[in-house]
Amino acid sequence: MTVYAVAHLHTLSDHDDVLTYIEQIQDTMKPYDGRFLVHGTAVEVVEGEWPGALVMLSFPDMRAAHDWYTSAAYQKILPLRTDHIGANVVLAEGVGPDYDARETAAAMRAAPGT
Repeated sequence: MTVYAVAHLHTLSDHDDVLTYIEQIQDTMKPYDGRFLVHGTAVEVVEGEWPGALVMLSFPDMRAAHDWYTSAAYQKILPLRTDHIGANVVLAEGVGPDYDARETAAAMRAAPGT
């Protein structure tokens, strides 16, 4: 199942270290079949607040996403970003093409304590 790495960048910076990070991140993702879906795009907020920018990556599965994040190549460049940009980063498994939210709701209704 496809896994998405989602980063909410709270603070932005064009520090030279950040630019170096951006120049190098793509090569760290290649061995894990990672790719950018969204990169630093300003978002249109339709509900709530969202200061900052959004980055979304995709990987073939959770193993690939974890292996990329913990890889020596990525860990080497990670401080170039974290020293200058505050962020929250999560990994989330996607749903399949036949996913039906009604089935999730039905299972939640049937669970004890609901």
